Amino acid sequence: MSKIQRAILSVTDKTGLVDFARKLSGMGVELISTGGTAKLLRDSGVSVKDISELTGFPEMLDGRVKTLHPKVHGGILHRRENPSHRTAVAEHGIQPIDMVVVNLYAFEKTAAKPGVPFEELIENIDIGGPSMIRSAAKNFQDVAVVTSPADYNAIADELARSGGELSAATKWHLAQKAFATTAAYDSAIASTLERVSANGHFEFHPEGGFPQTLRLAFNKAMDLRYGENPHQKAAMYSDGSGTGVANGRQLQGKELSYNNIVDLQAAWDLAQEFSEPVCAIIKHTNPCGTATGNTLVEAYKKALECDPVSAFGGVIGVNHPIDGETAEEMAKLFLEVIAAPAFDEAAKAKFASKKNLRLVEITHVPPKWVLKNVSGGILVQDADVRPLTETDLKVVTKRPPTPEEKRALLFAWKVCKHVKSNAILYARDGQSVGVGAGQMSRVDSCKIGAMKAVLPLKGTVAASDAFFPFPDGVEEIAKAGATAIIQPGGSVRDQEVIDTADRLGLAMIFTGVRHFRH
Repeated sequence: MSKIQRAILSVTDKTGLVDFARKLSGMGVELISTGGTAKLLRDSGVSVKDISELTGFPEMLDGRVKTLHPKVHGGILHRRENPSHRTAVAEHGIQPIDMVVVNLYAFEKTAAKPGVPFEELIENIDIGGPSMIRSAAKNFQDVAVVTSPADYNAIADELARSGGELSAATKWHLAQKAFATTAAYDSAIASTLERVSANGHFEFHPEGGFPQTLRLAFNKAMDLRYGENPHQKAAMYSDGSGTGVANGRQLQGKELSYNNIVDLQAAWDLAQEFSEPVCAIIKHTNPCGTATGNTLVEAYKKALECDPVSAFGGVIGVNHPIDGETAEEMAKLFLEVIAAPAFDEAAKAKFASKKNLRLVEITHVPPKWVLKNVSGGILVQDADVRPLTETDLKVVTKRPPTPEEKRALLFAWKVCKHVKSNAILYARDGQSVGVGAGQMSRVDSCKIGAMKAVLPLKGTVAASDAFFPFPDGVEEIAKAGATAIIQPGGSVRDQEVIDTADRLGLAMIFTGVRHFRH
């Protein structure tokens, strides 16, 4: 190990930088910096040398050239144990650089801006930063490369304990992280520029379809005890966005399992369909109870009424912060996981005695793509976020639905979308009543949904995720007591299905939208 004596600091994300720089300076490390980073450090009272003092050249070409210089890269790349390297740098007056603290221009943030000009996009491609990162990572035996503010405290602590040195293991870990950083950065640039077309001049199309090459970069968030079954190993990876299920914050409870996380995603997705307070209770990825209410506690009680037996050991997702009153009711039932945007202090106190219950706070982000493995490749599709509009709704029966039936149908449609196909959902306005999920025959889903119902089915409505291939499903729904149906339509036997609904006095709406969920 060798002592850290000289460091270059040049960062876009300045989180925690001033404190880290002060600690380095306090240990006698000479600090060299560029542009806005140097200004921030000076304004904060930290002594720093400009990069131009090191190189003998000014920053030029609007900042495009500042660290691309032999006195920078020679200082980073020369091997300290190699006599010819030491002779070469001494001959050219190159000083060793022992630490590189760099993070990169926010290219992805720029690319995400609506209508971003092509010129701005290109100017936010960092050149000097990745070059320094790769140089330092390549020479990790002699140089520490720091690419994440999250590492500042641990590095400063190790330097303080060791008298200014970092272990070989720490340097190697930082180098691995550095190469992953530049790989993800280059991948983001390549994937974005694939969606830029040239028509005499350049135009940027942020939503220009699927990339020709799909580049994925995720960091391990946690190892899991096992996968769907104990003989399968598993882990969860994060995109680093801080949003969504993979980046949720667990407040209490046991370690999340693979199946917990899969159900958690299903619960969260369903809860996000609604703006009013809603509670979704999930068992094996299917909603065994879903309801809306004026309050969250009302929504929970109504959701539980649908199938209290299946709800035992379930996973809950809600779209509003959980308060103490709601927590008191939920705590009466054995649950595996509860996901919410937030839990207030009263709710946390109510749940505190349920030591194994997992509470997870999630920041919502609308899904963009859905990925599924197939042997030898991967399937990619747009997320199923297609909302219904009034123009989608087509009354096809002689009797139109009543206002109450229509409200119930629209509620049922949102929930049915999250039931595994073939899917049939019986519901009232704001409350699911019976769920028929995942059957090979749609008529069987109609029968099972009715069979599973605990609450009375008379006066309910039914939603179907896809068309009825035969009239028998409509007959079963009517037999159960439902009075109206919402479905996509599109069967060659649509007219037979409509005629059956008319004969039985049912109202029926076609949506023209299918919601298969495999």
